[in-house]
Amino acid sequence: MNLTSNDAAQTVKEIPARKQKRKRLSYEGRWGLFMVSPYLIHFALFVAGPLVASLYFSFSDYDMLNPPKWTGLDNYTKLFNEPLFWKSLWNTIYFALLFVPAQTVLALILAVALNQKLKGLKLFRMAHFIPVISSWTVILYVADAIFNPRFGAANSILNKLGFTPQMWLNDEHWVIPLLVLIAVWKGVGYIMVIYLAGLQNVPKDLYEAAEMDGANAFMKFRSITLPLISPTTFLVLILSTISTFQAFEQIYVLTGGTAGISSAGGPNNSSLVLMLYLYREGFSFMHMGYASAIAWVLFMILFVLTLLQLTVQKKWVHYE
Repeated sequence: MNLTSNDAAQTVKEIPARKQKRKRLSYEGRWGLFMVSPYLIHFALFVAGPLVASLYFSFSDYDMLNPPKWTGLDNYTKLFNEPLFWKSLWNTIYFALLFVPAQTVLALILAVALNQKLKGLKLFRMAHFIPVISSWTVILYVADAIFNPRFGAANSILNKLGFTPQMWLNDEHWVIPLLVLIAVWKGVGYIMVIYLAGLQNVPKDLYEAAEMDGANAFMKFRSITLPLISPTTFLVLILSTISTFQAFEQIYVLTGGTAGISSAGGPNNSSLVLMLYLYREGFSFMHMGYASAIAWVLFMILFVLTLLQLTVQKKWVHYE
């Protein structure tokens, strides 16, 4: 294609402009990189670096005092042949099966109740959120005042009603359900706030149209509220599932962690969950390579569960 003299002159004029534009973009890019460099450095040192290191340690014999020695798949072989790992995995699953539905349903009920236009609701919202911002140490004192086998309020009530006192957190059959009850009490306010945000985004004219068609409160809840807040429910399920598999502090504190890590997870390891097992192996027994293998197995479990939830959500989550 032949260029005319005017086209050639125009091209010659555009070349410096293009160079100046590229120079300006390069200058802005360097400044942008400089501005985000603190985060990038933090990510490299405290996120990416430890991830790569833990992956290497999971294939090594490492006790934090001596250099790691490469052992291949020995840690994973030992892990999958260790009965205590399978017990801690079952305890974690049992905890999740009780905790996730209980917290989700209760938070939804509270959110629907507190979403009404009534006086004093802000005070009730604040009251339900106070346990969320309280530390587990505070929760420990409250739980001990209720479930202490010797002088707790629960056994005092049972005595007055003529029932046999229970050992509560010192009982293998009661410990997980009680830990779930305490965890739900502490965390339900956070999930309730998430549901409140979802409920306030539901168009009010849909309820008005349903009322004109003769729908009652339950029918409106089933046909309008539940489908339109399904994305919120999906988010809640993911957050709750991840939090249960990462549960550590409450179990460590409430099952005797203040007396030493070896006493936590009792009685008879009936409340030993994966995160507590990982912590015990890594920081009590100094088996850091083995603990790293537990961490990566836990990561893979959460990864698979999240993928499964993402696949299943297409059948019941309704996006606008």
